[in-house]
Amino acid sequence: MTLESLLMILVRWGHLLFGIGWIGMLYYFNFVQGGYFKAATPEALKDAKAKLAPSALWWFRWGAMFTFLTGLVLLHYVYGNGQLNGYIIVGATLATVMFLNVWLVIWPNQKIALGLVQGGDAAAAGAKAALASRHNVLFSGPMAFGMLAGPHFIGSAAGYGHPALSLGGWLVIASVALLEANALFGKQGVLTTVRGVITSSVVYALVIIGLLETL
Repeated sequence: MTLESLLMILVRWGHLLFGIGWIGMLYYFNFVQGGYFKAATPEALKDAKAKLAPSALWWFRWGAMFTFLTGLVLLHYVYGNGQLNGYIIVGATLATVMFLNVWLVIWPNQKIALGLVQGGDAAAAGAKAALASRHNVLFSGPMAFGMLAGPHFIGSAAGYGHPALSLGGWLVIASVALLEANALFGKQGVLTTVRGVITSSVVYALVIIGLLETL
């Protein structure tokens, strides 16, 4: 085993571990904490916002940071080895949007919502953070599929040997942009419920596969 191969194994390992931490916390916020906050007593809610949520958000945002940084290293590696394809490009695009949502939307607004910084409308900030977080859950399913699928679709229009995006790929990127616009300025809609956001993520992944494989 060469030194380069060993280093890339370690980077992939780190990318996986950091990603588990990041996405695990994302699912915790959306599937567990959100429901608890609605049902908790005022005293329990105050304590959770003061102690639990800030700690969870620390792991959440730094998991996102190191997943993104190790992902950049992997993206450079696969590009240099001629392994870049439509699935990886789409997965990396979704992951980048999710990372930016964490640091530029969710975390700044959560600081206001939890009272960690002074000033601002806590209710409005909480709603903005929740909207972006729901969209990150929506993106997470197809993102994970895109990152894993590349090596297994070698003969397809989006597999190895096809580094440029097809028409289907560009349509996927356009859909990501439209959904992100809704994450910033729109409404939760079907993403309001846990069932709705999980179902939407699976359906969106299937739509992306269809676009990449047929156009």
